[in-house]
Amino acid sequence: MIRLGVNIDHVATIRQARGTAYPDILAAARLAQAGGADQITVHLREDRRHIQDGDLRILRSELSLPLNMEMAAVKDITEVALRTRPATATLVPERREEQTTERGLNLVSEYQIISPTVEKLKKGGIAVSLFIDPFEDQVRAASELKAHAVELHTGLYAGATNMLTRDKELEKIRRASRLAKGLGLKVAAGHGLHYENTGPLIKAVPEIEELNIGHAVVARAIFVGLDIAVKEMKELLI
Repeated sequence: MIRLGVNIDHVATIRQARGTAYPDILAAARLAQAGGADQITVHLREDRRHIQDGDLRILRSELSLPLNMEMAAVKDITEVALRTRPATATLVPERREEQTTERGLNLVSEYQIISPTVEKLKKGGIAVSLFIDPFEDQVRAASELKAHAVELHTGLYAGATNMLTRDKELEKIRRASRLAKGLGLKVAAGHGLHYENTGPLIKAVPEIEELNIGHAVVARAIFVGLDIAVKEMKELLI
C-alpha cells in the first residue's frame, strides 16, 4: 500500500487566523493517525504563516508517526530542522507572496545552493527528499545530490482542465518516476491531489511509494471529521 502523508498546515492556518491556542495541532495529527496516516507533513515557512517552531517540537516529541518537515534550503530553517530532527526533510522552493508552493526546485541551476543543505541534513541523521517538477534533468540532479527521495510536483496534472493536458502531465510524472526508481531514489508525489484525481495517478504510476496530501483532506474534514477524511483518502491507495 502507498504511504500517505497528511499535511496539517491548514489546521494551523485556522489557529493563526485568530491567534488562538486552538485548533490543537497535536490533536489534529492524532486524528490523522487514527484515520490511517503513515506520516504527518508540515511546512515550516520562513514567514511562519501557519506552522510554528513550537508545533514541530510538540509533534516530534509526542507523536509516534514519522514527521516530514517541508522547508526552504535556508540557514535558519535548516538549524530548526537539525534541532528538531524530523524523520524526513523535504526541501521545497518558497516565495513570500505565494499562496502555496507553485513549482518544484530547480536543482540544475540551484545545485550549489541546495547541496550544502542536503549534506547538513544528512549528517544530522535526517532523510532528505527533494520536491521537483517531473523532469528528467531534475531527477538526475537529485540523484547526483545523493538525496534519499524525490517528491514529484503534481500541480499541473491536478490542475489540468482537459484530458489531453492531463494525460501529457501524467506521462511526465510516469517517466520521471521510472527514472527516479531506476536511480535508486524513493518516489513520492504531491500537490493539488484530491479524492478524484489521486486514484488515476497511482494507477498510471506504480513507482509512486508515497503521497503527501493536505488541502483536500482538511477541506473534506470540515464535513466528515479529520479521521474519516484521512480514512477515505487512505482507502483510495489500496
